[in-house]
Amino acid sequence: MKRVYFKTFGCRTNIYDTQIMVQNLKDFEVVRDESDADIVVVNSCTVTNGADSGVRNYINGVNKKGVKVVLAGCGAFSKGEELFKSEKVFGLMGHSEKENINRLLQEKTRFVEMGDLNSLEKTIVSEYLGKSKAFLKIQEGCNFRCSYCIIPFVRGNARSQDEELILEQVRKLAYNGYGEFILTGTNIGSYGQDKKSSLGNLVKKISHIRGVRRIRLGSIEPIQIDESFREILGEPWLEKHLHLALQHTSEVMLKLMRRRNSVEKDLELFEELSGLGYALGTDFITGHPGETDEVWHEAYGMLEKFPLTHIHSFVYSKRDGTPSAAMKPETRGDVAKLRLREIERLIAKKNFQFRKKSSADLEVLVEEKKDGLYSGYDQFYNKISIKSNRDILKEWVHVKDYKAREEGNYADFKI
Repeated sequence: MKRVYFKTFGCRTNIYDTQIMVQNLKDFEVVRDESDADIVVVNSCTVTNGADSGVRNYINGVNKKGVKVVLAGCGAFSKGEELFKSEKVFGLMGHSEKENINRLLQEKTRFVEMGDLNSLEKTIVSEYLGKSKAFLKIQEGCNFRCSYCIIPFVRGNARSQDEELILEQVRKLAYNGYGEFILTGTNIGSYGQDKKSSLGNLVKKISHIRGVRRIRLGSIEPIQIDESFREILGEPWLEKHLHLALQHTSEVMLKLMRRRNSVEKDLELFEELSGLGYALGTDFITGHPGETDEVWHEAYGMLEKFPLTHIHSFVYSKRDGTPSAAMKPETRGDVAKLRLREIERLIAKKNFQFRKKSSADLEVLVEEKKDGLYSGYDQFYNKISIKSNRDILKEWVHVKDYKAREEGNYADFKI
């Protein structure tokens, strides 16, 4: 039996997609070490030119070992043809072909099976090897057309997974011991728009399933916080952390980025959610073309007003084929990196202040043990290190006494 190793790049959606492929393999053995593999399946990311380079470098390294490579994921659409023609990969497979992987890996000759950008897989994922938490891909694709983003062109338009299939998957995962569920997709806030439903309604139904202890959401657009979503904000099973994608806090930049949010309304929403006790995260891009010194100073001043606790920040990286790639004036790379560090320091201070002020007991799923300390994330998505006199790995623990340190929370847990 031939052995297959999966190398996953990029987002949580790719983690889920890899698991779909794993569960559809029948005639192969999945291995956890690439040195043991006969075939390496690369589930790639293409969100930036840098992501493409990372995938290409990895494939070059595998090629030197003489191992057969099959390229899947978003990079198969953007760079797959080039890699196939140069014989860097044995096969290319599109998103809609994940459930056909067992047949594709048995091909004796080189293949290209890209499928379409309209379908959704029907496989029910019931286990995540080595993971304490379960991922649920509730939708695929995006109807937004932000000027810097290639993803809608490699994932397709927004389409929602069948609700009953999602709920059946939750039932199976909960039965198998998973208590925390992370909802993911290309743009999860769009869930239900094609099915006369909504993200809020779906999450309520998931919460009713026995064994569901915490529901965590991937990134949502500010304009997608509707009334059905507001109805669940007080529920104990919803993680007290929301990630709302701003991308910038300058109206000038939002227009250049072809975003649908506005700074003034964003600030009102963040203040509303913060008042309900939520920790709040966002995405932010520095160095996008048009980000002059004047625009940056204005944006930084606005960012200081936001009650943020977490940030996923990026230096702008040109993505060939997007409108932003042709925009001028460009921002120097060293300037963009400096601005990135500025906002990361700012949000780190805000996070520390949030943790110091919080008096809430913490509910933690312990995920890891390293150097004698256990660690996991609380309901505010803050990491906590725990010293314990017994093995608490993979357990849920209730933490009352803890210290807020700059690098994270700490508790001495005695039972």
